[in-house]
Amino acid sequence: MEEQYNPQKIEEAAQRLWDERNCFKAVEAVNQEKFYCLTMFPYPSGRLHMGHARVYTIGDVISRYQRMLDKNVMQPMGWDAFGLPAENAAIKHNIPPAEWTHKNIDFMRNQMKRLGFGYDWSRELTTCSPSYYHWEQWFFLKMYEKGLVYKKNAEVNWDPVDQTVLANEQVVDGRGWRSGALVERREIPQWFFKITDYADELLNDIEKLEYWPDQVKAMQKNWIGRSEGTEAIFSAESCDLTVFTTRPDTLFGVTYLAVAPKHPLAEQAAKNNPAIQAFLDSCKNIKVAEADMATMEKRGLPLGLNAIHPITKEAIPIWVANFVVMEYGVGAVMAVPAHDQRDYEFAKQYDLPIKQVIIPTDQTIWDFAKGAYTQPGELIDSMQFTGLASKMAIPQIIEFLENHGKGKRKINYRLRDWSISRQRYWGAPIPIIYCETCGAVPVPEEDLPVILPEKVEFHGVISPLKSTPEFYETTCPTCKKPAHRETDTFDTFFESSWYYARFACKKQDNMMLDGRANYWVPVDQYIGGVEHAVLHLLYARFIHKALRDLGLLNSDEPFMRLLTQGHVLNKGIKMSKSKGNIVDPDTLIDRLGADTVRLFIIFAAPPEQNLEWSDSGVEGAHRFLKRLWAFAYENKETISKQNNALVAEEINLDEMDHKHRDVLRQIYEILDQTRFDYERLQLNTVVSGCMKLLNILNKMPDTTNMRDHDFIIHKGMSFLLRLLAPIAPHITHQLWHDLHYKGLLIQAPWPKCNAGPLKMDTIELVVQINGKLRTRITVSSTADVKTIEETALADAKVQLSTTHKVIKKVITVPGRLVNIVTGDA
Repeated sequence: MEEQYNPQKIEEAAQRLWDERNCFKAVEAVNQEKFYCLTMFPYPSGRLHMGHARVYTIGDVISRYQRMLDKNVMQPMGWDAFGLPAENAAIKHNIPPAEWTHKNIDFMRNQMKRLGFGYDWSRELTTCSPSYYHWEQWFFLKMYEKGLVYKKNAEVNWDPVDQTVLANEQVVDGRGWRSGALVERREIPQWFFKITDYADELLNDIEKLEYWPDQVKAMQKNWIGRSEGTEAIFSAESCDLTVFTTRPDTLFGVTYLAVAPKHPLAEQAAKNNPAIQAFLDSCKNIKVAEADMATMEKRGLPLGLNAIHPITKEAIPIWVANFVVMEYGVGAVMAVPAHDQRDYEFAKQYDLPIKQVIIPTDQTIWDFAKGAYTQPGELIDSMQFTGLASKMAIPQIIEFLENHGKGKRKINYRLRDWSISRQRYWGAPIPIIYCETCGAVPVPEEDLPVILPEKVEFHGVISPLKSTPEFYETTCPTCKKPAHRETDTFDTFFESSWYYARFACKKQDNMMLDGRANYWVPVDQYIGGVEHAVLHLLYARFIHKALRDLGLLNSDEPFMRLLTQGHVLNKGIKMSKSKGNIVDPDTLIDRLGADTVRLFIIFAAPPEQNLEWSDSGVEGAHRFLKRLWAFAYENKETISKQNNALVAEEINLDEMDHKHRDVLRQIYEILDQTRFDYERLQLNTVVSGCMKLLNILNKMPDTTNMRDHDFIIHKGMSFLLRLLAPIAPHITHQLWHDLHYKGLLIQAPWPKCNAGPLKMDTIELVVQINGKLRTRITVSSTADVKTIEETALADAKVQLSTTHKVIKKVITVPGRLVNIVTGDA
């Protein structure tokens, strides 16, 4: 064993051994519990940044820990390789996107290997490979056959910089999610997936996602946006206007209707009214994100038209307004200024009537100078419904509308069908052929894949596919006449919506998925950014259910557990090239080793929180590893002697002296706590436990009883190396070998906690009030939950802190803590 810690040497050796022995190769084993750990695969942008290093380290730590529990672990890696950056780089540097992409993949794969990630590289996939998108095209055709794919002219979000369509989910604060350009509105032909057919199931099954963050589940619920209400029909001169409302109890307070700028009534009125036409022109580039729609200035014009109220028969003026969107509902809304804040602001701006028809149930007078009254209450000035509570009036008003043919019950969704067409080159071709005689014709399955030509000439940002005859020109498979191919390509979120299942079916060239997918899927632990909550994660849930309905999967959800990691910050802001605060992982690996990078990443913050970069923290992590190495070197003879003599388990704990029993008890407590922390993914406190354990071993009590001393050094180091192995796998691998522990550390099981003879008669528990430490209590080690809670509540400090408070509940974690949740009396 070398005296000095040499991370570069030991890391290269460990990685070479793992590779030679296929340590991370996953094979289906029906008699062994499986664990599929997956981190969202990266776009091959060129280099890994520290955000990549963090999220992939977290995934690798989880995988290595689960392997120690004797689970059959699969952790694959691949590349989300299609997309605009490659195409833009090709235009800028005159290099084919495929060449640029594959060079980047080679570089980033090497970076991942240097960090020691335990991937099954035999399962590596690249989404720009025909062997991958072949089956994506096949799936599209199956969805087409089922009526879940359609094409229509649609007003879309147009990114003027990237020159392509964006789905609603890809518009962030009115800007393209990748380019940052202000989004425009255009109407062009688009292919759509009917994700709305799955809206109810997508919403209802959120309840099955027990181990997803509440924030993500709430975001998905909000995006699907199921609302129950009624349609009401207002009759105009040339057409009926159908509006949707969740508050039919406010129907008698309608003082105007508003239609979208694209509504036929507005377009017809504009033909003879230049002011209206100018207003419609000004609305063409309005921001489309909901946050922008909510905060932008509300503008409109009267159309000079009226519609008849479905119950009162009053004439209601029709306006065109910039806050009404054509594709949501039917492009018209009823406006109730007294009971809707947006309608109120618009009415105030244009001096429109505000008619109160709901009063608070306590009969207080509402001050409309401060805004609309938006709560339920009691109806007034509402004909036969006057005096009813909102809850009672709503079903009666709906019934009245239905009986008179003026409306019906309706469930609406905020979710729109998924636009999957993109007007760029570097993506999977959509397998459709256009024939003047036969129209749009699906490509026959035997002719798949439709291969994207990789040698093309760019002329600006416009896709070169139409000017590439060998791709564009073809023959109609139905009538055999000349035809041409679809030049739109798939939204790249399509590729990332099913890759997790394809990982399970390596070297499968004859079908999209086989039976192995049902062995591995669903993913047991999925890791990635919260920014994908209503993009990738929603799309993947939809595609998974569609694959199930095609008979290719037998589960309802793709991901059992979800961890959304925080960002890596430097000087208080997210690392980025534009901010000049990037830290290069390779530079740190060259200087301090991959284990130092991994250890700092895990120790600096809990996985779900933001991590603030600290050079001193990195140096501190490196010092800990050097201390670990030095301790092992100083005690190598003692530990090796114990291993060689095979006497490590022969000590009778009842005969051990008090001091050594206490040290051993502390070690077992750390082992128990660390297991608990790994399970709840509080990985930073795992590192704390390892540091505490090394300190205990370094401060062993002076003794002449070398038998007990050597036993604890041996056992404690055995525990420490295994506890730390998922986080710092290289140094622990080498020390395990140098200290002559049995076999390879990568194959060693999690330590068994045989601490029964060491348990204390009493234990100390932390007592928190609303999560904050207030005191500690001592109870019997065998005390039940009731006794623990009674002791905590009887504590003088607790009683003082809860005076004039209501104790809502008491949460007890046996052996660890009591948390008392209080509220105001």
